[in-house]
Amino acid sequence: MTTLPDISGHCPDHLAAVKDAFAANFVDAPDGLNEQGARFSVVIEGQTVIDIWAGQVDAAGVEPMSEGTLVPVFSTGKAVMAILMASAVERGKLAYEEAVAALWPAFGAQGKGRVTVAQLLSHQAGLPGFSEPADPAIWFDRQAVLDRLAAQAPMWPLGTGSGYHPITVGYLANEVFRLADGRTMGRALAEDFARPFGLDLWIGLPESEHVRVAALRKPAKATDLGTLDAIKKAAFLDKGSAPGGRGSAEWRSIEIPSANLHGTARDLARILGVIANDGQLDGRRILSPTVVAEATRERVAGQDKVLPFVMSWGAGFTRNAGLNIFGPNPEAVGHCGWGGSCAFADPARRLSAAYTMTRQSPYLIGDPRAQRLIQALYGAL
Repeated sequence: MTTLPDISGHCPDHLAAVKDAFAANFVDAPDGLNEQGARFSVVIEGQTVIDIWAGQVDAAGVEPMSEGTLVPVFSTGKAVMAILMASAVERGKLAYEEAVAALWPAFGAQGKGRVTVAQLLSHQAGLPGFSEPADPAIWFDRQAVLDRLAAQAPMWPLGTGSGYHPITVGYLANEVFRLADGRTMGRALAEDFARPFGLDLWIGLPESEHVRVAALRKPAKATDLGTLDAIKKAAFLDKGSAPGGRGSAEWRSIEIPSANLHGTARDLARILGVIANDGQLDGRRILSPTVVAEATRERVAGQDKVLPFVMSWGAGFTRNAGLNIFGPNPEAVGHCGWGGSCAFADPARRLSAAYTMTRQSPYLIGDPRAQRLIQALYGAL
């Protein structure tokens, strides 16, 4: 695209720099990553102050992005997963310091009996992937995945740090949630958030909604994981490290809270507002300030064993401390997803925001297009 896009939605005049940055991403994006279709939304003190979108959603470049377009956001959905887990803690269904094996005895095999819910969510369980290559279709058999991971030994000594679990953490957390709550995360998201608050967010997308999903343009080059070892290969590169063999329709329909949430930037920003606004969504209390603090406080920090970054993890959230990808506040939290999407909450500003796009980049975190928007936002506040 060489001409400025037609931008839909709303952005107030005093934040016009954000709209300008959004437009620039279509014609002069960093690293040549000119947008195909994108959306950026910002919520401050519970009010959606920016919600803009532009571009096309199909590979042919014919169908325009619309208010109802859904985008798969991959690991950005982990921020929603973290909120769902926090909601179970709020309702007394589980505790962050509870051993996973107390709910799920089989998980305690191979020395994992003391792994807590918080340690699982902060990528300390040592199960970033399968220790031996697997058929990629295994991910479509939830019980097979759970049985294999429960029986597996940790890939590093427990208590020695984090190693990002790209997909496995979603299966593990969903099972803990199901055992504690009686529902899957996809069902809880629909019943507790999507329907009562009008959020267009889905973990396990019904076939009737597939027509609304944007087509993605995959990254032109591979992600840089740094020096490779067995742990990184299990997480990202080995056969069976990601779902395959069944087609996109079946992948959209299953529940992988860590990897296949579909939604809109507006409603990602809205649900992250729970963290930005002391546990409230649309004026209704969802989490107590105590649970918000427990969900977002640092659980582990240091050089991650999978990601080539020094990370600070909350109970499922990426913490901004040291990364500075979610604005200037080190206490902001959120998550990034494969290809560039992100969603975050900044409690100091009572601000939450989300970026979704259809042209994927190779960045694991801190996509420069999103960074341009976030920097413009904070510069205009």
